[in-house]
Amino acid sequence: SFTLGGTGGGVAYNADDLYQLSRAGLDASLIGQVMLEESVMGWKEYELEVMRDKQDNVVIICSIENVDPMGIHTGDSITVAPAQTLSDKEYQMMRNGAIAIMREIGVDTGGSNVQFAINPVDGEMVVIEMNPRVSRSSALASKATGFPIAKIAAKLAVGYTLDEIANDITGETLASFEPTLDYCVVKVPRWTFEKFPETPDFLTTSMKSVGETMAIGRTFKEALQKGLRSLEIGRYGLGADGKDPAEDPDLENRLPSKSEIQQKLTSPNSQRIFYLRYALLKGMPVDSIYEMTGIDPWFIHQLAQIVDLEQQIDKAGPAVPDALLKQAKEWGFSDPQLAHLTGMSEADIKNRRSTLGLRPVYKL
Repeated sequence: SFTLGGTGGGVAYNADDLYQLSRAGLDASLIGQVMLEESVMGWKEYELEVMRDKQDNVVIICSIENVDPMGIHTGDSITVAPAQTLSDKEYQMMRNGAIAIMREIGVDTGGSNVQFAINPVDGEMVVIEMNPRVSRSSALASKATGFPIAKIAAKLAVGYTLDEIANDITGETLASFEPTLDYCVVKVPRWTFEKFPETPDFLTTSMKSVGETMAIGRTFKEALQKGLRSLEIGRYGLGADGKDPAEDPDLENRLPSKSEIQQKLTSPNSQRIFYLRYALLKGMPVDSIYEMTGIDPWFIHQLAQIVDLEQQIDKAGPAVPDALLKQAKEWGFSDPQLAHLTGMSEADIKNRRSTLGLRPVYKL
């Protein structure tokens, strides 16, 4: 009953759905089996990357949070590392659960990916799945933390223990030290529905993305905007880049209608992140957006802060204060976005920030 990428899976709302999904699942299964489970749609989704050695030493490499709730395949969801909305109590429950699962399954050495769902109402936690191997999420966690999961898993397999393997990044600490992130990593899926006209732009438990970008920033806002403009779809961030559905001096005229926005928010699709911005520009309350999307209010508030800053810069125009310009760069606004908002040229924006000492930097 196991298939990669959620192939043959789905959520049944009635008997007819169950029949159709079961039939598709049996066709996709190599052993002619399907697995029926209770629906946890709308629950928050998290992942832990775990490593264990032959001496039963276990470390958590990274926690990953899905921005979209359960019901959308993790490969089709924007994900964030480390997790942003977990309480310490919930994290410790997941940590203990992941370690217990590795021991029970019998993963004596190597890494595993354990996925959890948490009910946002009462905090109930369930295990979704466990992958006792290097997975797509393992690649993300490895890049996000600098912890070479595959390399260390190979060394563990030949008898090393975690406290015998040096950390390649620091050169001083050992692999038995859990990575600590003082930055945020965001993965954004890339879809090409235009190349597959028979596939509807509707996201489900079956993965449809063909790739992804990964961006690193000091904050979620910065990393998200960097990730969106790395998709190579002509966008320079969350918005404010001249790529809205229609260009019109009046903001209300260039935004989609409220009914269209509501439809795009309630039906998960590849453009939903941009429609979240439209909803905020229309003045829709955070609670209403949460009800339609199931996306944690913390993330919606982060987007609202981006939109609020966008509007402040748009109002200021070429006279935008230095403090706003600095904050915009800290929150991931690109030069094309700032040029569009202020009415200045990209060259003028570049010269202005160079004068202020606002340059891209990285930390080691």
